[in-house]
Amino acid sequence: MERLDLPQRIINAVKKGKLDNIHTVVCMSATDIQRATRLSLKDIAILHQVAGAAIPRPPVQTALELYHSSNGSYLSTGCPILDKALRGGITCQGITEITGESASGKTQLCLQLCLSVQLPRDCGGLGKGALYICTEDVFPSRRLQQLIPAFLKKQNKKATEHLKPGDNIYIEHAADVEDLRSIIFHRLPLLLNNGKVKLVVVDSVAALFRVEYSQNETFKRAKALMSFGAQLHKISHQYNVAVICVNQVSDVVGNNNASSLGCKGVIPALGLAWSSMVTVRLMLSRTEQFIDVRSIKESSHNNLVKRNLNVIFAPHLSNITWPFIVDTDGVHGLPEEYTTGNNREC
Repeated sequence: MERLDLPQRIINAVKKGKLDNIHTVVCMSATDIQRATRLSLKDIAILHQVAGAAIPRPPVQTALELYHSSNGSYLSTGCPILDKALRGGITCQGITEITGESASGKTQLCLQLCLSVQLPRDCGGLGKGALYICTEDVFPSRRLQQLIPAFLKKQNKKATEHLKPGDNIYIEHAADVEDLRSIIFHRLPLLLNNGKVKLVVVDSVAALFRVEYSQNETFKRAKALMSFGAQLHKISHQYNVAVICVNQVSDVVGNNNASSLGCKGVIPALGLAWSSMVTVRLMLSRTEQFIDVRSIKESSHNNLVKRNLNVIFAPHLSNITWPFIVDTDGVHGLPEEYTTGNNREC
Protein backbone atom coordinates (compact mmCIF):
# COMPACT_ATOMS: atom_id res chain seq x y z
CA MET A 1 0.00 0.00 0.00
CA GLU A 2 2.91 2.36 0.70
CA ARG A 3 3.94 2.18 -2.99
CA LEU A 4 0.60 3.54 -4.17
CA ASP A 5 0.32 7.17 -5.21
CA LEU A 6 -1.99 8.15 -2.36
CA PRO A 7 -2.06 11.01 0.17
CA GLN A 8 -0.25 10.08 3.38
CA ARG A 9 -3.43 10.52 5.44
CA ILE A 10 -5.19 7.80 3.42
CA ILE A 11 -2.22 5.45 3.76
CA ASN A 12 -2.11 6.04 7.53
CA ALA A 13 -5.84 5.39 7.85
CA VAL A 14 -5.57 2.17 5.83
CA LYS A 15 -2.67 0.98 7.99
CA LYS A 16 -4.60 1.79 11.14
CA GLY A 17 -7.54 -0.24 9.81
CA LYS A 18 -5.14 -3.15 9.07
CA LEU A 19 -5.98 -3.14 5.35
CA ASP A 20 -2.46 -3.58 4.03
CA ASN A 21 -3.40 -5.78 1.03
CA ILE A 22 -4.43 -4.20 -2.29
CA HIS A 23 -6.70 -7.11 -3.23
CA THR A 24 -8.50 -6.84 0.12
CA VAL A 25 -9.16 -3.13 -0.43
CA VAL A 26 -10.51 -3.66 -3.95
CA CYS A 27 -12.87 -6.43 -2.83
CA MET A 28 -14.30 -4.50 0.13
CA SER A 29 -17.30 -2.23 -0.16
CA ALA A 30 -17.04 1.48 0.58
CA THR A 31 -19.13 1.02 3.74
CA ASP A 32 -16.81 -1.69 5.13
CA ILE A 33 -13.71 0.41 4.38
CA GLN A 34 -15.29 3.46 6.02
CA ARG A 35 -16.10 1.41 9.11
CA ALA A 36 -12.49 0.18 9.35
CA THR A 37 -10.64 3.39 8.43
CA ARG A 38 -13.01 6.29 9.24
CA LEU A 39 -12.22 7.79 5.81
CA SER A 40 -14.71 9.90 3.88
CA LEU A 41 -16.50 8.43 0.86
CA LYS A 42 -14.50 10.78 -1.39
CA ASP A 43 -11.22 9.42 -0.01
CA ILE A 44 -12.46 5.86 -0.34
CA ALA A 45 -13.33 6.46 -4.01
CA ILE A 46 -9.74 7.68 -4.57
CA LEU A 47 -8.41 4.62 -2.71
CA HIS A 48 -10.50 2.23 -4.82
CA GLN A 49 -9.44 3.88 -8.07
CA VAL A 50 -5.69 3.87 -7.30
CA ALA A 51 -5.69 0.34 -5.83
CA GLY A 52 -7.67 -1.04 -8.77
CA ALA A 53 -5.25 0.48 -11.27
CA ALA A 54 -2.28 -1.07 -9.43
CA ILE A 55 -3.52 -4.67 -9.79
CA PRO A 56 -1.80 -6.41 -12.73
CA ARG A 57 -4.17 -7.68 -15.39
CA PRO A 58 -3.74 -9.64 -18.63
CA PRO A 59 -3.73 -7.63 -21.86
CA VAL A 60 -7.08 -7.18 -23.57
CA GLN A 61 -7.58 -9.41 -26.62
CA THR A 62 -10.17 -9.17 -29.35
CA ALA A 63 -12.24 -12.18 -30.40
CA LEU A 64 -10.23 -12.42 -33.63
CA GLU A 65 -6.94 -12.49 -31.70
CA LEU A 66 -8.27 -15.23 -29.43
CA TYR A 67 -9.33 -17.25 -32.48
CA HIS A 68 -5.90 -16.99 -34.11
CA SER A 69 -4.08 -17.79 -30.86
CA SER A 70 -6.17 -20.95 -30.37
CA ASN A 71 -5.41 -22.35 -33.82
CA GLY A 72 -2.15 -23.91 -32.64
CA SER A 73 -3.60 -25.26 -29.40
CA TYR A 74 -4.30 -28.76 -30.64
CA LEU A 75 -2.41 -32.01 -30.21
CA SER A 76 -2.36 -34.45 -33.12
CA THR A 77 -3.84 -37.90 -32.46
CA GLY A 78 -1.08 -39.39 -34.60
CA CYS A 79 -3.55 -40.12 -37.40
CA PRO A 80 -4.28 -37.46 -40.07
CA ILE A 81 -7.78 -38.85 -40.72
CA LEU A 82 -8.81 -38.57 -37.05
CA ASP A 83 -7.15 -35.14 -36.82
CA LYS A 84 -9.30 -33.95 -39.71
CA ALA A 85 -12.44 -35.37 -38.08
CA LEU A 86 -11.59 -33.60 -34.81
CA ARG A 87 -10.58 -30.34 -36.57
CA GLY A 88 -6.96 -30.51 -35.50
CA GLY A 89 -6.87 -33.17 -32.81
CA ILE A 90 -7.12 -32.94 -29.02
CA THR A 91 -7.62 -29.46 -27.61
CA CYS A 92 -5.08 -28.07 -25.14
CA GLN A 93 -7.72 -26.07 -23.26
CA GLY A 94 -9.84 -27.89 -20.68
CA ILE A 95 -10.42 -31.60 -20.05
CA THR A 96 -10.91 -34.12 -22.84
CA GLU A 97 -12.62 -37.30 -21.66
CA ILE A 98 -12.12 -40.56 -23.56
CA THR A 99 -14.73 -43.03 -22.42
CA GLY A 100 -16.03 -46.37 -23.62
CA GLU A 101 -16.42 -50.03 -22.85
CA SER A 102 -13.52 -52.37 -22.19
CA ALA A 103 -11.37 -53.15 -25.28
CA SER A 104 -12.77 -50.19 -27.23
CA GLY A 105 -9.29 -48.67 -27.74
CA LYS A 106 -9.09 -46.02 -25.00
CA THR A 107 -5.59 -46.89 -23.76
CA GLN A 108 -4.34 -47.44 -27.31
CA LEU A 109 -5.31 -43.88 -28.26
CA CYS A 110 -3.75 -42.48 -25.06
CA LEU A 111 -0.44 -44.23 -25.77
CA GLN A 112 -0.42 -42.85 -29.31
CA LEU A 113 -1.03 -39.35 -27.94
CA CYS A 114 1.93 -39.79 -25.56
CA LEU A 115 4.12 -40.32 -28.61
CA SER A 116 2.67 -37.62 -30.86
CA VAL A 117 3.01 -34.93 -28.15
CA GLN A 118 6.79 -35.27 -28.43
CA LEU A 119 6.82 -34.17 -32.08
CA PRO A 120 7.65 -30.55 -33.01
CA ARG A 121 4.71 -28.17 -33.32
CA ASP A 122 4.97 -28.05 -37.10
CA CYS A 123 4.42 -31.83 -37.13
CA GLY A 124 1.31 -31.70 -34.90
CA GLY A 125 3.01 -32.23 -31.55
CA LEU A 126 3.89 -29.92 -28.68
CA GLY A 127 7.61 -30.69 -28.46
CA LYS A 128 7.45 -32.00 -24.87
CA GLY A 129 6.81 -35.17 -22.89
CA ALA A 130 3.78 -36.70 -21.23
CA LEU A 131 2.73 -37.74 -17.73
CA TYR A 132 0.75 -40.99 -17.63
CA ILE A 133 -1.09 -41.63 -14.36
CA CYS A 134 -2.23 -45.25 -13.95
CA THR A 135 -5.00 -46.07 -11.47
CA GLU A 136 -6.23 -49.47 -12.71
CA ASP A 137 -3.38 -51.61 -14.02
CA VAL A 138 0.36 -51.29 -14.47
CA PHE A 139 1.52 -49.09 -17.31
CA PRO A 140 1.38 -51.01 -20.65
CA SER A 141 5.10 -50.63 -21.38
CA ARG A 142 5.26 -53.64 -23.73
CA ARG A 143 2.55 -52.16 -25.95
CA LEU A 144 4.33 -48.79 -25.92
CA GLN A 145 7.59 -50.40 -27.06
CA GLN A 146 5.62 -52.08 -29.86
CA LEU A 147 4.23 -48.72 -31.02
CA ILE A 148 7.50 -46.76 -30.99
CA PRO A 149 9.19 -48.28 -34.11
CA ALA A 150 6.07 -47.76 -36.25
CA PHE A 151 5.68 -44.24 -34.87
CA LEU A 152 9.27 -43.29 -35.76
CA LYS A 153 9.02 -44.93 -39.19
CA LYS A 154 6.07 -42.85 -40.38
CA GLN A 155 7.47 -39.52 -39.13
CA ASN A 156 9.85 -37.13 -40.82
CA LYS A 157 13.39 -38.35 -40.05
CA LYS A 158 14.53 -34.80 -39.31
CA ALA A 159 11.75 -34.35 -36.73
CA THR A 160 12.66 -37.58 -34.88
CA GLU A 161 16.43 -37.60 -35.44
CA HIS A 162 17.34 -37.02 -31.79
CA LEU A 163 14.03 -38.16 -30.30
CA LYS A 164 13.89 -40.99 -27.77
CA PRO A 165 10.13 -41.37 -27.22
CA GLY A 166 10.37 -43.85 -24.36
CA ASP A 167 12.46 -41.45 -22.26
CA ASN A 168 9.92 -38.61 -22.33
CA ILE A 169 6.93 -40.40 -20.81
CA TYR A 170 6.74 -40.04 -17.03
CA ILE A 171 4.70 -42.69 -15.22
CA GLU A 172 2.89 -42.41 -11.90
CA HIS A 173 0.72 -45.00 -10.15
CA ALA A 174 -2.11 -43.88 -7.87
CA ALA A 175 -3.47 -46.50 -5.46
CA ASP A 176 -6.22 -44.29 -4.03
CA VAL A 177 -7.79 -40.85 -4.31
CA GLU A 178 -5.27 -39.36 -1.87
CA ASP A 179 -2.39 -40.57 -4.06
CA LEU A 180 -4.05 -39.07 -7.12
CA ARG A 181 -4.58 -35.78 -5.33
CA SER A 182 -0.92 -35.67 -4.28
CA ILE A 183 0.19 -36.22 -7.89
CA ILE A 184 -2.15 -33.62 -9.40
CA PHE A 185 -1.71 -30.91 -6.77
CA HIS A 186 1.97 -31.31 -5.88
CA ARG A 187 4.17 -33.45 -8.15
CA LEU A 188 2.62 -32.47 -11.49
CA PRO A 189 3.20 -28.69 -11.04
CA LEU A 190 6.92 -29.42 -10.52
CA LEU A 191 7.11 -31.15 -13.92
CA LEU A 192 5.15 -28.36 -15.56
CA ASN A 193 7.34 -25.64 -14.06
CA ASN A 194 10.38 -27.45 -15.47
CA GLY A 195 8.76 -27.41 -18.91
CA LYS A 196 8.99 -31.17 -19.35
CA VAL A 197 5.33 -32.06 -19.87
CA LYS A 198 2.61 -30.91 -22.30
CA LEU A 199 0.21 -33.86 -21.94
CA VAL A 200 -1.40 -35.33 -18.83
CA VAL A 201 -3.25 -38.65 -19.04
CA VAL A 202 -5.29 -40.09 -16.15
CA ASP A 203 -6.19 -43.72 -16.88
CA SER A 204 -8.73 -43.86 -15.41
CA VAL A 205 -10.70 -41.45 -13.23
CA ALA A 206 -13.58 -43.81 -12.45
CA ALA A 207 -11.37 -46.62 -11.09
CA LEU A 208 -10.64 -44.74 -7.86
CA PHE A 209 -13.74 -42.62 -7.35
CA ARG A 210 -16.08 -45.56 -7.93
CA VAL A 211 -14.38 -47.74 -5.34
CA GLU A 212 -13.61 -45.35 -2.49
CA TYR A 213 -17.04 -43.76 -2.09
CA SER A 214 -20.18 -45.66 -1.16
CA GLN A 215 -23.70 -44.88 -2.40
CA ASN A 216 -24.31 -42.84 0.76
CA GLU A 217 -21.34 -40.58 0.01
CA THR A 218 -22.57 -39.10 -3.26
CA PHE A 219 -22.14 -35.50 -2.12
CA LYS A 220 -18.65 -36.18 -0.77
CA ARG A 221 -17.61 -37.83 -4.03
CA ALA A 222 -19.06 -34.99 -6.11
CA LYS A 223 -17.12 -32.45 -4.05
CA ALA A 224 -13.86 -34.40 -4.50
CA LEU A 225 -14.48 -34.77 -8.25
CA MET A 226 -15.12 -31.06 -8.69
CA SER A 227 -11.95 -30.18 -6.77
CA PHE A 228 -9.98 -32.63 -8.92
CA GLY A 229 -11.51 -31.29 -12.14
CA ALA A 230 -10.96 -27.66 -11.15
CA GLN A 231 -7.24 -28.32 -10.57
CA LEU A 232 -6.93 -30.00 -13.98
CA HIS A 233 -8.66 -27.04 -15.65
CA LYS A 234 -6.32 -24.64 -13.85
CA ILE A 235 -3.27 -26.60 -15.00
CA SER A 236 -4.54 -26.85 -18.58
CA HIS A 237 -5.16 -23.12 -18.97
CA GLN A 238 -2.13 -21.94 -16.99
CA TYR A 239 0.41 -24.12 -18.81
CA ASN A 240 -1.46 -24.73 -22.11
CA VAL A 241 -1.38 -28.48 -21.43
CA ALA A 242 -3.60 -31.14 -23.02
CA VAL A 243 -5.45 -33.10 -20.31
CA ILE A 244 -6.92 -36.53 -21.10
CA CYS A 245 -9.10 -38.36 -18.57
CA VAL A 246 -10.12 -41.93 -19.36
CA ASN A 247 -13.51 -42.95 -17.97
CA GLN A 248 -15.47 -46.16 -17.66
CA VAL A 249 -19.13 -46.61 -18.63
CA SER A 250 -22.30 -47.79 -16.92
CA ASP A 251 -25.29 -49.53 -18.44
CA VAL A 252 -28.44 -47.45 -18.89
CA VAL A 253 -31.26 -48.89 -16.78
CA GLY A 254 -34.85 -48.27 -17.92
CA ASN A 255 -35.87 -45.77 -20.60
CA ASN A 256 -33.65 -42.90 -19.59
CA ASN A 257 -32.82 -40.47 -22.35
CA ALA A 258 -29.04 -40.48 -22.19
CA SER A 259 -28.29 -39.26 -25.70
CA SER A 260 -26.42 -36.23 -24.40
CA LEU A 261 -24.20 -38.36 -22.18
CA GLY A 262 -23.50 -41.54 -24.11
CA CYS A 263 -24.79 -43.99 -26.66
CA LYS A 264 -25.62 -47.63 -27.36
CA GLY A 265 -27.19 -48.27 -23.98
CA VAL A 266 -24.23 -47.06 -21.91
CA ILE A 267 -23.30 -43.74 -20.33
CA PRO A 268 -20.00 -42.51 -18.87
CA ALA A 269 -19.50 -43.23 -15.18
CA LEU A 270 -19.37 -40.73 -12.28
CA GLY A 271 -22.61 -38.91 -13.14
CA LEU A 272 -23.40 -35.25 -13.74
CA ALA A 273 -20.89 -33.93 -11.18
CA TRP A 274 -18.04 -35.13 -13.35
CA SER A 275 -19.79 -34.42 -16.67
CA SER A 276 -20.00 -30.74 -15.76
CA MET A 277 -16.18 -30.62 -15.52
CA VAL A 278 -15.55 -32.17 -18.96
CA THR A 279 -14.89 -29.88 -21.95
CA VAL A 280 -14.83 -32.52 -24.71
CA ARG A 281 -16.32 -36.01 -24.42
CA LEU A 282 -15.26 -38.70 -26.88
CA MET A 283 -16.82 -42.15 -26.62
CA LEU A 284 -15.12 -45.15 -28.23
CA SER A 285 -17.09 -48.26 -29.11
CA ARG A 286 -16.32 -51.65 -30.62
CA THR A 287 -18.57 -53.09 -33.32
CA GLU A 288 -19.02 -56.66 -34.53
CA GLN A 289 -18.04 -55.72 -38.07
CA PHE A 290 -14.66 -56.64 -39.57
CA ILE A 291 -12.78 -54.51 -42.12
CA ASP A 292 -10.44 -55.87 -44.79
CA VAL A 293 -7.55 -53.47 -44.25
CA ARG A 294 -5.36 -54.68 -47.12
CA SER A 295 -6.96 -52.14 -49.46
CA ILE A 296 -6.34 -49.31 -46.96
CA LYS A 297 -2.83 -49.87 -45.59
CA GLU A 298 -0.06 -52.38 -45.39
CA SER A 299 -0.75 -54.61 -42.43
CA SER A 300 0.07 -58.07 -41.15
CA HIS A 301 -3.68 -58.56 -40.55
CA ASN A 302 -6.33 -59.09 -43.21
CA ASN A 303 -9.43 -58.30 -41.16
CA LEU A 304 -9.65 -56.04 -38.14
CA VAL A 305 -12.55 -55.07 -35.90
CA LYS A 306 -14.20 -51.81 -36.84
CA ARG A 307 -14.48 -49.36 -33.94
CA ASN A 308 -16.18 -45.98 -33.72
CA LEU A 309 -15.11 -42.68 -32.22
CA ASN A 310 -18.23 -40.72 -31.19
CA VAL A 311 -18.10 -37.01 -30.37
CA ILE A 312 -20.71 -36.77 -27.61
CA PHE A 313 -20.18 -33.06 -26.95
CA ALA A 314 -17.52 -30.45 -27.67
CA PRO A 315 -17.62 -26.65 -27.97
CA HIS A 316 -16.06 -26.72 -31.46
CA LEU A 317 -17.31 -30.03 -32.93
CA SER A 318 -20.61 -31.42 -34.13
CA ASN A 319 -21.89 -34.80 -32.92
CA ILE A 320 -20.17 -37.08 -35.40
CA THR A 321 -19.20 -40.75 -35.46
CA TRP A 322 -15.97 -41.73 -37.18
CA PRO A 323 -14.75 -45.34 -37.71
CA PHE A 324 -11.23 -46.47 -36.89
CA ILE A 325 -9.15 -49.61 -36.43
CA VAL A 326 -6.39 -50.65 -34.05
CA ASP A 327 -3.47 -52.75 -35.28
CA THR A 328 0.11 -53.40 -34.20
CA ASP A 329 1.13 -49.94 -35.45
CA GLY A 330 -1.50 -48.03 -33.49
CA VAL A 331 -4.84 -46.30 -34.03
CA HIS A 332 -5.89 -45.44 -37.59
CA GLY A 333 -9.01 -43.65 -38.80
CA LEU A 334 -10.81 -45.16 -41.77
CA PRO A 335 -11.37 -43.21 -45.03
CA GLU A 336 -14.56 -41.20 -45.46
CA GLU A 337 -16.36 -43.88 -47.50
CA TYR A 338 -16.51 -46.05 -44.38
CA THR A 339 -18.51 -43.37 -42.51
CA THR A 340 -21.67 -43.91 -44.58
CA GLY A 341 -24.58 -44.31 -42.17
CA ASN A 342 -22.34 -43.95 -39.13
CA ASN A 343 -23.38 -40.49 -38.03
CA ARG A 344 -26.76 -41.70 -36.79
CA GLU A 345 -25.39 -44.75 -34.97
CA CYS A 346 -24.93 -42.95 -31.68
